[in-house]
Formats: sequence, structure tokens, C-alpha cells
Amino acid sequence: MSDVIQLLPDSVANQIAAGEVIQRPASVIKELVENSIDAGARSIKVFVIDAGRTSIQVIDDGRGMSDTDARLSFERHATSKIRKADDLFALQTMGFRGEALASIAAVAQVELRTRMEGQEVGTCITLSGSKVTGQEPVSCPVGSNFTVENLFFNVPARRKFLKTNATELNNIMTAYERIVLVYPSIAFSLHSNGSELLNLRAGSLRQRIIDVFGKRFNKDILPVEVDTAICKITGFVGKPESARKKGAHEYFFVNGRYMKHPYFHKAVMNAFERLVPTGMQVPYFIYLEVNPADIDVNIHPTKTEIKFENEQAIWQILTAAIKDSIGRFCEVPSIDFDTEGRPDIPVYDPTRDVSMPDTSFNPSYNPFTSGSDSPAAPRTTDRWQILYEEAQAARRSEKTEMFALPDDEPAASAPVAADDFIPTMPTDTPSDQFMIPGMEQPSETPWQPAVPQEQPSLGLISEKSPAHYQYKGRYIMTAVKSGLMIIDQQRADIRIRYERYLGQMEQAGNSGCQHVLFPEVVRFSPSETVMLNKILPELTSVGFDLTDLGHNSYAVNGIPAGLEGLDTLSLLHSMVSDAIENASGSLDDIKKSLALSMARSSAIPHGQILNNNEMENIVNELFACSNVNYTPDGKSVICILPQREIEHLLD
Repeated sequence: MSDVIQLLPDSVANQIAAGEVIQRPASVIKELVENSIDAGARSIKVFVIDAGRTSIQVIDDGRGMSDTDARLSFERHATSKIRKADDLFALQTMGFRGEALASIAAVAQVELRTRMEGQEVGTCITLSGSKVTGQEPVSCPVGSNFTVENLFFNVPARRKFLKTNATELNNIMTAYERIVLVYPSIAFSLHSNGSELLNLRAGSLRQRIIDVFGKRFNKDILPVEVDTAICKITGFVGKPESARKKGAHEYFFVNGRYMKHPYFHKAVMNAFERLVPTGMQVPYFIYLEVNPADIDVNIHPTKTEIKFENEQAIWQILTAAIKDSIGRFCEVPSIDFDTEGRPDIPVYDPTRDVSMPDTSFNPSYNPFTSGSDSPAAPRTTDRWQILYEEAQAARRSEKTEMFALPDDEPAASAPVAADDFIPTMPTDTPSDQFMIPGMEQPSETPWQPAVPQEQPSLGLISEKSPAHYQYKGRYIMTAVKSGLMIIDQQRADIRIRYERYLGQMEQAGNSGCQHVLFPEVVRFSPSETVMLNKILPELTSVGFDLTDLGHNSYAVNGIPAGLEGLDTLSLLHSMVSDAIENASGSLDDIKKSLALSMARSSAIPHGQILNNNEMENIVNELFACSNVNYTPDGKSVICILPQREIEHLLD
């Protein structure tokens, strides 16, 4: 029987490794830029064509490589950072496994031009599918120039499953932002199809955050700094008022490496407990410096999940550091010892005689009785009478608000009047059982239920416009053939507006644009700008009028009709964030996400009092929708309390 186990060819092994390391064009850029940083580059430039699908070029001014190093760098497990096994527990650099260049060369056509300082000429090496196709001397500046073309040209299945150019470019921007935020002392630039997306000069960390995410962060972030024997924590955290529902920029870095850590995220949110509403997100940029021997960065292929030896202690330190930063921002004003305008209290002088204060008083004074010497106090009976009348008025007000009878219709149109819900004491019950000491029993009036008007029925709702009732400013209640129909007014409005906005996106042209007198300027991060350009036609179709001002800034010249009074800038940020979350979906999914964001922002809130005509319009428009039972995100809109259940409750 022949042997069945054999060694894989290097080309196949490299493609398998590439499947772990190189997932999309953003992975190529991440690996190449990190290698440039390890080479000591002070300026890094990245150029992509077709979101990296066609070409990726990374140019740096680092140390460069010799002829031999350039050739060996594309071999598997060839690295300049590991010499012995103990080095794995003292890592201070990014790429260290020696698989990045080999993986890239396995699935693309690569050209490297590099020269070391002190050498007159450099070297140029070309590879295709892990095979070296040529190497020759070449004239080039100091540093390295990588060009990666036709990514996944020899793995059609991987290339087929790449997303759209806008989605892949957004992934590139996200990966690039995670790198540039760690190294503010290095100048970075990024170009896509000849257009400059980022041009970041070297500077401080605060300046880098402002350059990437906008000038508003200059006033929205607070410094965080603490140094202990376990770890050192620096960075910035957002003020409570900078909290957002979605799209807040949240970054953790450890020893110069981006990481995801839900446990530490809870530590940050714990520091903002009772300072921001539940569900809101606060931006933060937290940098941890930990002994490399106390962490393990090689537990995930992308090295974004890191295990700490002292997680609980770091959690406590992080929470305390952020609370201290917030405390300094919200510090209590200092005590003012200015005595101007204050009463002058004389200093005790033992040489002066002190007279006894006047102790005369009126022995007959009683604050609970009225007399000439004291103000009249109400009798006990009067006080209880006042309390009773106040309670009676409050109950009337509560019933009126509960049923929200329209102002333009008489109370007789309601099945039961508001005042009729204040029952009186039964005549066959002894009066002293309900008497409050010292208070006279109020006069009784027989309880008379109001007679509802006859309303013929047609299907679910009556033929004539029925009377609707609003409960607690939240629910619309209407009598139907099978019982009592209850509608959540906000969810109903979300469903109505969602289908309206979605229909406008499907139609060509601008629908209901309301131009503003003073345009506002909204600024996005580079990754958000990429997504905004993708969804801009949909935003225009629903009524937004945006003008590109350059540098990721846009002027809001017009908004959809009906959004007046809303925070348009926050709405745009929320819509772009929702689109980024659904970037992997189709264009229809993105349209649905945008329509839902607008519907949620513009829907009537809970607690808004509606008249009968407004409630009638909501009911009619709801039953004209394609789905009356649920909101677009699956929440119930309507329910019916059956007649038999009502009768059972009153048995």
C-alpha cells in the first residue's frame, strides 16, 4: 500500500497561509504599512486603484533592504524580529511571524524596489504566485516601494467574494485609521484612484485625532493619564455630552497595537454610569502600555484579540482613571471667601459688657389659631377639604389626559366622559365609614354613564370616522368589531415614514427638499466620507441637499420636508453609521437602513398629545402600509383586546 501523507508544495502552503493573513485589500495595506513602521519610516504613502483590487502601492522612507534581504523577505517565516523562542514574549514590533510578504506574493503580482542608506543603487525584485520572476539592480530612493497588483488573480473564488469598491475602500480606511492613530509622529497619506483621502502631518496625538475625525473633537475629548506598576494608561475620552447612539469612535491600543476588548469597554462605560443615557456610546482613544511578557498577542490570526494576565486589575485602574478625568472636567467650583456684601459679624471683645437679649414673648400665641396677634391658620376641617378638592382636581386632570378628548368635539362624542370616571360613595354605605376626621362629607351626585353615539361598522373600522382615544400620550385606542384596538403611536409613525422614505428612494428626482437659510457644515471621518459618497444619491432622493466642501466636509443646504427642528447633523452621522454597519449588504439593505434611521428620528415621540384628526390620519395611513403589525425592526405596532376578555375582566 502506497503512502498517503506528503508535504505540500510551497505555493500551496503559501496560499493556505494567505487565507489566514490576507483576507481583503485592507489586510495587504495593514501588513505593508506595519512593516514600514518597523523599518523606522518617518513618512508613509499609500496609493490604491479600484479599492486595491487592481493595484496597491506603499512607499516609505525607512531603512530599506539589501539584495539578499529583499530576496529572503518573501520566504515563509523569514523575519528580522525573532531570533529565539523567548523573543515571542518580549515583542515590541508589529509583523513578526514572517508570513505577510510570503502570503501576499502567493496571491498577487508583487514588485519591490528598495535601497539602503549608503548604497549607490538599490534592487528590484518581482514575484507572481510565490515564484520569483526577476531581480535586478535599479535606481531608487532610500526606503521601500511595494507594488501589489491583481490581488487574488490565481484564486478566483477569493476574488469573486470581494465586496464592492466602496465597501472595500471603507475597510481600507478603517484599517488605516487604526494605524495612524498609534503613530502621530509619522506622516501618512492615502490616495484612491488619484484622489487624496488623507494627508496627515506629524504632530501630537490630540492633533492626529482632530485631523482624522474633525475639529469638533478638540472640545469633546478629555485627557486620561495614569501610571502604575501594572500598566500605563494614556489617551483621551469623550465628554458626557459627546455621547451618540451610533458611530462613536472607540479605540483600544496596547503597546502600539489596535485591539478589541469587550471587558475593558465595559470598564469605560462603567465610568460613565448615570452620566449618559442607556444605550449611548462615548468616544474614547485609550492607549495601554503593558509588559510584553504579561500579554499574548498571537491568539488570533489578525492579532486584534489580546489576552492579559492582570485583566481585573487593569479594569479597575482604567475605570478609576476615566472617573478621575471626568471628575476634573466636572469639578465643583472653589469656595469664594469674598466678604463684600456679607453681614458684618463683630469679633468678641471681653472688655465690653454684653446685655441679655429681649426675652419677652406672648404666652397666648398659638400658630394654629387665628387672632389679632398672629395670622389666621386654616381649621383642620378646612385643610382636609382643600386636600380633597386638590385630589379631586388631579383625578379629573389625569382622566382627561388619559383619554385626550379633542378640543374641537364635545365630550358627549366619547363613550364615557372624563368627569364620569370620578365615582361617588354608595348611598347604602354608612357615611361615617368614609369620613375623614374634621372634614364634612362632600355632596353626592348619582353616577350617570354617558351614552355613546351609534357608529355603524365596516370591516375592522367603522364606516364613519370613529372617535379615537389617547392613553398616556402613547397609545391610540379605537373600538372595533372584535374588541378594543390599541396602537403604539410612535411605532405606527415609524412604519408609515419608513415606507414613505423607502418609496422616495425608489423614485428618481428630489422629493420634498426644504432649503435652509443658513447652511450648516458637517464633517465626517475619512471612512465615513467614503460611505457618504456611496449613499449620496439615496440621500438626495429623500430631500437632502449636500455640497462637498473638501477635506471631508459638507454643507447642508437642504433637508427633507418634515425634519424641521431636528438635529440634522446628528441624523446624518447616524445614517452614515447605520450604512457602515450594513456595508456588507446589498444596496437595497442600505436603503432600508437609511429609511429606518430617518423614520426613527422624525417619528412623533411618546407623550405627544394628538387630536382626533391626527389620530385618524395615523390609523388610516398605518392600514395603507404593507405591514401594519410590526415596525421595520420587528417591534409590535398594534394589538387587539378581545371583547370576551373585557367582559371577563368586568365579571
